[in-house]
Amino acid sequence: MNKRSRLRQLLALLLIGFAAMNAVAFFHAWRFTHFSNEPGLHSPNPELLGPGQKLWLLLTGIRNPKPQNGPKPGFPVETVRIASPNGPLEAWYARPDSGRARGTVALFHGYTSSKSHLTHEAGYFRRLGYNVLLVDQAGNGNSAGFRTTVGYREADDVAAVFNWLKNLFAKSSGSPLLGRGAGGEVSRGHIILYGVSMGAVAILRAEAELGIRPTANILECPYGNMRQTAYNRFASMHVPGFPMADLLVLWGGVQNGFWAFGLNAERYATQIHAPTLLLWGTADPRVTRAETDAIFANLAGAKARHDFAGVGHEPYWRRYGADWEQQIRGFLGAAK
Repeated sequence: MNKRSRLRQLLALLLIGFAAMNAVAFFHAWRFTHFSNEPGLHSPNPELLGPGQKLWLLLTGIRNPKPQNGPKPGFPVETVRIASPNGPLEAWYARPDSGRARGTVALFHGYTSSKSHLTHEAGYFRRLGYNVLLVDQAGNGNSAGFRTTVGYREADDVAAVFNWLKNLFAKSSGSPLLGRGAGGEVSRGHIILYGVSMGAVAILRAEAELGIRPTANILECPYGNMRQTAYNRFASMHVPGFPMADLLVLWGGVQNGFWAFGLNAERYATQIHAPTLLLWGTADPRVTRAETDAIFANLAGAKARHDFAGVGHEPYWRRYGADWEQQIRGFLGAAK
């Protein structure tokens, strides 16, 4: 075999390998951003898997059934439908038990979750005297669709919810959703946005690029940018990220019609002027300290931050209930 033939074979092998990597990345990106209509549980978090399970996950992709809601909260809620560019959204609206509402907190869940996962947080906001609106983002729970873009198109949902609340407050003071407090006073129109992970990134993009102006934000563990998030997931499995992480981001964006490398909360933060509380767990394998530092440094308005020691990508109130409540209460007292 002459030198030219060997070079041709090597080139053919490289092209086949590159095509195979792209095919695998395309498949994984589709499974990651599209929920199935089949019952079952989502694949466990990568950091919880053994070596054999990680290999199987890399070969077959994640199981990704559409997230479902659990039971309704223990407090009374009204189910409402909100029009979004992504399709109708389902939400639960609830008022505080008594007194004049200080405003409304709209709650947005994370990836592969639903509004029922935020009932504890909503319950605390109610005890502080706020109306609450728990939202199933598009593709999740009882909202339309089976697709997620991990914060990009979900920003349209945030904007739709914000505008729905603004229109609600602009209507007659006798609106059954607004209600009246014990003193007959109508709820005030303060709108606070609360988001977890994907929901937090969607809030940032909605403010930076879609022009909404909430009273304040409370953001738990937003990731810095989509590329870093992909690399973090590979790192959690102790698998090299290059080049598959970049291919996943590329194909995920192509499949869903946007430039996924531009999904960047660190950049969005430079356009955020509303008072913002940023919360993060120091043991979070999916969101690094560097990402959190960059987001916080870039926030353009009044800001506060609190880190929860030893906590991962999980609700902070479960391990630090009193501390979490103190941070929320103190921030809202300053931001009202």
